[in-house]
Amino acid sequence: MCGRFTLFVKPDDLKERYNLEEIPFELKPRYNIAPSDYIAAIISNKGKNRIGQLKWGLISSWAKDEKMSYKMINAKAETIRDKPSFKNLIIKKRCIIPADGFYEWKRIENDKQPMRIMMQDEGVFSLAGLYDTWINPDGARINTCTIITTKPNTLMVDIHDRMPVIIKQEDEALWLDREVQDGKLLESLLLPYDENQMKAYPVSKMVGNVRYDIPDCITEI
Repeated sequence: MCGRFTLFVKPDDLKERYNLEEIPFELKPRYNIAPSDYIAAIISNKGKNRIGQLKWGLISSWAKDEKMSYKMINAKAETIRDKPSFKNLIIKKRCIIPADGFYEWKRIENDKQPMRIMMQDEGVFSLAGLYDTWINPDGARINTCTIITTKPNTLMVDIHDRMPVIIKQEDEALWLDREVQDGKLLESLLLPYDENQMKAYPVSKMVGNVRYDIPDCITEI
């Protein structure tokens, strides 16, 4: 699964990375992003990338209540075209969730060691996401999302049995293009990322507590 990640890039650098005209909200440094948080997400609208905020934990448009969000922080790439909650979203409602690292817990004997995984160049990368809009009983629109996961690459296999799907930079435009509705083509992008471009290191167990969202979370131990 993917249950924690980081994003503390400077706003101007993020705008340049994704060719954004503006960021219409305050982009604060985040060192321990957790489910139910509102997170930065990018969609394409009329050929231009736009960034907004989505609540992490998908609530399908047809859901009776919001309880399902806690179980829908991730979507498995292998079954994404079969599950009722995801099969239409993969065709029509795809997004990119920028990150500069994510956490997973590595089992070591009877303990679990949190690890931060990132790119070798420590740059921003694109997590594959799906989004939907749910209208609550009061009539308010709630925009939510889920992060797609896949089987681990050779770097991740000793850490966890799943990893988030990272869209290659050259495939980002294709993933975001609403005119592309070829399910098989889109599914072909949902592969383990090249382990040679990634690295991992151990961090403090404080990242297991959502109250800690400070630079110490990413310090190598």
